[in-house]
Amino acid sequence: MKLIAFSDKTLALEPVFAKSVTDESTVLVFLHEALGSIGQWKSFPQNLCNAVQLNGVVYEREGYGSSSPLKEQRDEMYLHNYALVELPALIDKIIPEDKRIILVGHSDGASIALLYAAKYPNRVKAVVSMAAHVIVEDVTLQGIEPAVRAYEAGKLEGLKKYHGEKTDTLFYAWATTWNLLVFRDWNICSDIQPITCPILAIQGVNDQYGTAKQVELIKEAALHSAVEILLLTNCGHHPHLEQPEKVIHAVSGFLNA
Repeated sequence: MKLIAFSDKTLALEPVFAKSVTDESTVLVFLHEALGSIGQWKSFPQNLCNAVQLNGVVYEREGYGSSSPLKEQRDEMYLHNYALVELPALIDKIIPEDKRIILVGHSDGASIALLYAAKYPNRVKAVVSMAAHVIVEDVTLQGIEPAVRAYEAGKLEGLKKYHGEKTDTLFYAWATTWNLLVFRDWNICSDIQPITCPILAIQGVNDQYGTAKQVELIKEAALHSAVEILLLTNCGHHPHLEQPEKVIHAVSGFLNA
């Protein structure tokens, strides 16, 4: 793991080196979920990089894992801030301008990937979006309630393995922000309309935080992009962990095409 210093924060990242590389000019960038970290990706980044024969990098956003703790209270623009302030700064610092990136995002990370791709089309070759949110659905808020009860009952202690003393702040930053009244109208469909690169939008049919409406809206909004939708049955909010072989096969085919 490496620490990248900025004037106001430090971000943790880990490079992923494929066994064989066919294109040194393209890099996969993995963006984790709302309570995610480098470790919570498990072996997926390495296995995907090996399969598509590209190198990659996994990093932790401010407030997560080994990165700096959150400094400010979140509001309804927190995903935009990660996508349009933090991520561009990191990419400019670690990935040369002559290289293009493929964003692989999960949940919050997928929403961030879509926002970044819309703003920086010249940098992004493709987006793999897993369980992204582009609107707030009732099922999203309903899914947060049992997560809060489980956390307060001590059933999510495993998060401390990845986030340490940041865990409480991070968890409630997620749960509280999504339950803000002002967040009910959060909608990034118009924001992602400028995307021009291809998108693979993956959604688990049994996702407790979102429905197939999310990927349908991505396809509808990204008018200038070739959007491929993959709905996985018997799959919840973590397609890459629940059905990794299917996801890697789909991503490989998508990128080859």
